[in-house]
Amino acid sequence: QVVESGGGLVQPGGSLRLSCVISGFTLDTIVIGWFRQGPGKEREGVSCISSSGFRTKYKDTVKDRFTMSRDDAKKTAYLQMNNLEPEDTAVYYCAVQKREAGVEYISLAPSKYDVWGQGTQVTVSS
Repeated sequence: QVVESGGGLVQPGGSLRLSCVISGFTLDTIVIGWFRQGPGKEREGVSCISSSGFRTKYKDTVKDRFTMSRDDAKKTAYLQMNNLEPEDTAVYYCAVQKREAGVEYISLAPSKYDVWGQGTQVTVSS
């Protein structure tokens, strides 16, 4: 199970931290990804972190503003979002990719992920 929280309304330039609590998996066996879907847009990958926790990948337009991390003890992944822009408005989803036969994809492609949360709304507006 994957449960996101932390969304809300924030002014341009503001910050939010999203949380993703994961149950049913140990974090060192999964890739965790953050995705978003804006109004009238397709779902897109924002960031992901490898099962080791040492590798991360970001969408180009967020890599200088967003930071993904995880706390294995709390079984929680985070997305720290700074300097938010109106274009960041979307429903943000956390998803899990199960590692199969030791293979994992450090990928922002939604098709690579197996288990999804319900999403949390982020609105950036003045």
